[in-house]
Amino acid sequence: MPKATYMYWQKRFNRENPDKDIEEKMLEIRKNNSNYGYRRMLGELRNQGYRINKKKVQRLMQKLHLQVTSFTRKSRKYSSYKGNVGTVAPNRIKRRFNTNIPHQKITTDTTEFKYYEVDAQGHMTMHKLYLDPFMDLFNREILSYAIGQNPSRKNVMNAWTRPLK
Repeated sequence: MPKATYMYWQKRFNRENPDKDIEEKMLEIRKNNSNYGYRRMLGELRNQGYRINKKKVQRLMQKLHLQVTSFTRKSRKYSSYKGNVGTVAPNRIKRRFNTNIPHQKITTDTTEFKYYEVDAQGHMTMHKLYLDPFMDLFNREILSYAIGQNPSRKNVMNAWTRPLK
């Protein structure tokens, strides 16, 4: 081992921890708020008057084993389900999707499409469109459809009234 490396580490071992105050404050914050990740921890430290970089907060949280494991991306899959809202219609089709009579069974579904637009400055912006088609199960023909910028009841009803006219 080179002498310079040995002397460097010997000086470091005798040195006091410069982040001791911050580490104690982080442990105190963690005791009160167990779900704080590095972003919230950084905000709380800055609110209490500490001038600190986010990378240092991340490094100290790893050192003290304060990472939050309850909110990983895999454990929080997006779901728009809000429970039973309104009345639930009875299931009259019961998975019998074939029929010999036209206009006896008509189905619909809302589908989201994403698309990107590039403006004059070259910035890409994402947009969404929602398609509401009505399909006759007799011959799988699309009777009508509506396209809107949000998934709304009005959009579905516009598509529904078109084939009835």
